[in-house]
Amino acid sequence: MRRLDVATRDLDPPFAVVDLDALRANAADLARRAGGKPIRVASKSVRCRSILQTVLARPGFEGILAYTLAEALWLADEFDDIVIAYPTVERAALRQLAADPQAAARVTLMVDSVEQLNFIDDVVPAERAPLRVCLDLDASLRALGGRLHLGPRRSPVHSPSHAASLAQLVADRPGFRLVGLMAYEGQVAGLGDRGSVRAPAIRAMKAASVRELAQRRAAVVAAVEQVTKLEFVNGGGTGSVESTVAESAVTEVAAGSGLYAPALFDHYRSFHAAPAALFALGVTRRPAPGIVTVAGGGWIASGPSGADRQPVPTYPAGLRLLGTEGAGEVQTPLTGAAADGLRVGDRVWFRHAKAGELCEHVDSLHLVEGDEIAAVVPTYRGEAKTFL
Repeated sequence: MRRLDVATRDLDPPFAVVDLDALRANAADLARRAGGKPIRVASKSVRCRSILQTVLARPGFEGILAYTLAEALWLADEFDDIVIAYPTVERAALRQLAADPQAAARVTLMVDSVEQLNFIDDVVPAERAPLRVCLDLDASLRALGGRLHLGPRRSPVHSPSHAASLAQLVADRPGFRLVGLMAYEGQVAGLGDRGSVRAPAIRAMKAASVRELAQRRAAVVAAVEQVTKLEFVNGGGTGSVESTVAESAVTEVAAGSGLYAPALFDHYRSFHAAPAALFALGVTRRPAPGIVTVAGGGWIASGPSGADRQPVPTYPAGLRLLGTEGAGEVQTPLTGAAADGLRVGDRVWFRHAKAGELCEHVDSLHLVEGDEIAAVVPTYRGEAKTFL
């Protein structure tokens, strides 16, 4: 995209940009898809405080879904509604939370077992002010009598009775206050369903999972609310916004990746997002006709190892990684129709396969508006914060 080259002409790669026009369009589309239910922003998919501020100032976005307690405590100086999406064993952070009334009022811990409650009680005295707690419900689809598990391996809590029992234990236990329920249907939100031979099977699995979870999540919420009234019921992700908010039991949906629109999100039928976060690498040599080499590039996404976890050369169009080398630690060869049109010193723009992980490689994001840099803002890394 020529305007990105124009806006960043004085910068030396590697660097990353966020296209503000694309970010705003993606945020608006997420809010439209949510149909009036608030979107809790998944911070692991953003990893930049300035972007979090920008998005949360928009209609339709409320609260943060954090990924560690240390991160949540840092953000709680500025943001007043933070749910941690995963259980924590951060001892120092738990002590800090219990000793800080403002943070304790703003941060909600995630639990799915008595063992986690015991751990927290072992770290901080039970005489503390109650800590806010959310129950994590397993949203996976189980088939063949439970022998087939489709979805992330998260919580052991699957049934309404199990959820109600754990809710009662939390309610009866000093030092805790149950305020929410979360269920992440990763087998729906995290799987693309077009552009591959597996797409029809994935669509069928998603439809079955959506039907099963809608009934079970409603039953779980009803069972838990026999114990205590919940402030929120969170579910979903960027890839499942429509089906998640369609459930009356759900009060809010989580999303974050859809703001940046990384490459893995090109393969969904239900929505299309504009690429908003990209990084540039410089062409350093031309080892053979039809091949150029850029410096760096091995910014590999988490998840199961495979070609879809590699960064995608995006601009100029017509470039691809070499299967024999892929994205390298210090150099990446590229081939394709556009290769012979590139000279040493030119740039190639890439998209990361995932969203916030891009920010682990750069100290700042250059915010581009039109063909100019509107601002330069630090990533978590740029603020010396490396939580995971």
